[in-house]
Amino acid sequence: MRSSVKLVLVNTLAIVMSACTTINVDHVRIKETPALKKGDAMVVLGRHQTAEIQTEASLVSCIGNRLARGTGDVRIIPEAEFVDAFYPWFEARTAPLHPKKLRKVLNQPAVAKKIENLNIRYFVWVEGSTERTNSAGSMTCSIGPGGGGCFGFGSWEDTSNYETTIWDLETFSEVGRVSTEAVGTSYMPAFVIPIPLLAQVEGDACQGMGNQLVRFFTKDSQALKTNP
Repeated sequence: MRSSVKLVLVNTLAIVMSACTTINVDHVRIKETPALKKGDAMVVLGRHQTAEIQTEASLVSCIGNRLARGTGDVRIIPEAEFVDAFYPWFEARTAPLHPKKLRKVLNQPAVAKKIENLNIRYFVWVEGSTERTNSAGSMTCSIGPGGGGCFGFGSWEDTSNYETTIWDLETFSEVGRVSTEAVGTSYMPAFVIPIPLLAQVEGDACQGMGNQLVRFFTKDSQALKTNP
């Protein structure tokens, strides 16, 4: 009986608690960038070079959508559309890792012509991932003639680390970086029925990084730190 009461109390406490995320966003402007003009385009791409570097497509898409909403008339070209249009130059193992390498890619007349036709001014590269970093608690589930259920309490921590690098195609140089670290704790109390209380770590990382990128490309960018 006491055990059941304890589980009820734990369950109630966990429901009152909400999954939470702590986020830290850092940014630096390396060079001044001209204001975007109507008709300009940019592309947001994830790094997928190796098994260790597999930036989630959902995060890349989320950042692109945030930029599209925040930069007005600038067109954001979706990652899949861009990679397909420029096959094989921006596939996982062939994509340029530095702006100077991009210049070599654009030495291909067909590639340079496509870039010009799309009016692409900036590349935004996203690198990083979200990983499970810690877990605690336990839960057991059983079923019998009278019914079944799960009992226990579990929690886990997810950590997101991402960095975006901004390339200017006019100068073939890196003009800025935005990085973010988001740590969120999720809870799973269970008294018959598990109730997940999930921290939206990737979504919060996208929101923080996306907002900062919008500031980078708009008049709010004066608030960004500039390297000497």
